[in-house]
Amino acid sequence: MQKTTIALALLLIASSANSETIEERAATCFACHGEQGQSETENTPSLGGQQAPYALIQLFMFREKLRTFEPMNEVAKPMTDDDLRNFSDFIAKLPKPKPTADAPDPARMQRAQELTMKYHCNSCHHQDFSGGDNVPRIANQREDYLAKTLSEYKDNSRHGYDGTMADVMGPVTPEQIKDLAYFLARVH
Repeated sequence: MQKTTIALALLLIASSANSETIEERAATCFACHGEQGQSETENTPSLGGQQAPYALIQLFMFREKLRTFEPMNEVAKPMTDDDLRNFSDFIAKLPKPKPTADAPDPARMQRAQELTMKYHCNSCHHQDFSGGDNVPRIANQREDYLAKTLSEYKDNSRHGYDGTMADVMGPVTPEQIKDLAYFLARVH
C-alpha cells in the first residue's frame, strides 16, 4: 500500500508540474489526503480547514527536509516560496473535516475532555480545537492519524519546530493517547 501511494504521488507530481491553477496542482494532494482534503487513507491527515500559517510551516519543513516523509518531501521539493504560500492559503479554504459518524461513548468522551483540560490542549489548539496561526486544527482529524502523531511526539520520533508537544506528551500514557485521539476525532 505504502509503495503504491508513493508511486501515485510521484506520478501526480510529474503530471502536475505543468498545471497552471492551484486547483489542478492540488490533485497531487487529494490523491493521498482525499477529495477536498478529507482523508480516507489510514494514517494520512485531512487537510481541510487547516490553518494557513500552520500549513505553510509544514510545507516548508517538508521542502527543507526538516520533517521527513518521502512522498511529502518529493511533493514540496520543487515548490517556491510563493507556491508554499498559495498552497497554504488553498488548504485553509478547503472544507473542515466532520466528526466521525458513529455515536461516541459518553464515558470515554468525558475522560478525554478532562485530559484536554489537564494537559492544556485547549490553550494552544483553542477551546474548539480549531487551532490558530502556527497551531494545527486537530478537531475531527482522523483518529488513527491523531494517535500516531501523539505517540510520535511522545517518543520524540516526530519533531515540531519547537519542543512544546514533546514536553506536553511526556506524562501522557498510551491509553490516554487513545482516548485523546478518540475524543478529538468526534468533537463537535
